[in-house]
Amino acid sequence: MEDVLVKKEGEPVKQFSVMLQNRAGALVALVRLVRSAKVEIIGISIQDSKDATIVRMLVTDPDTVFCLFAEKGISYTICDMVVIALRESGVGLGACLDALMAAETNVDFAYSLMAHPDRQSLVAMHLEDYSFGIDVLNRSGFKVLYQEDLSR
Repeated sequence: MEDVLVKKEGEPVKQFSVMLQNRAGALVALVRLVRSAKVEIIGISIQDSKDATIVRMLVTDPDTVFCLFAEKGISYTICDMVVIALRESGVGLGACLDALMAAETNVDFAYSLMAHPDRQSLVAMHLEDYSFGIDVLNRSGFKVLYQEDLSR
């Protein structure tokens, strides 16, 4: 029997979604609060509407942010994100999306992350099926990152 190298998965990257009032200073107050706990925001997406703003963010230390939000009474939702490192930004993104499309799995939403210390282009994606998506991307040769890869 052949030995098969199985890549051990890590802890999923957690995304926090926070609804803010659509008013001046709300976003900077949230960012300052997270930074006051010595946690870096490494990815952020802001979806604005007339009455509210939804801030989606990835952080270097989700456990600290869980505690911070609980302590401050900040409501949030959380979900697992797939983060991949692209060798070539534009070409790599297209190849990634092609692999997911061929496997007939959907990308619900995606956004790029801030600069990684290794200077790689990183993309965070919410997929309709987290485990299946990771399997597809691994089999297609993409480097999938986990929370421990992003914590600094």
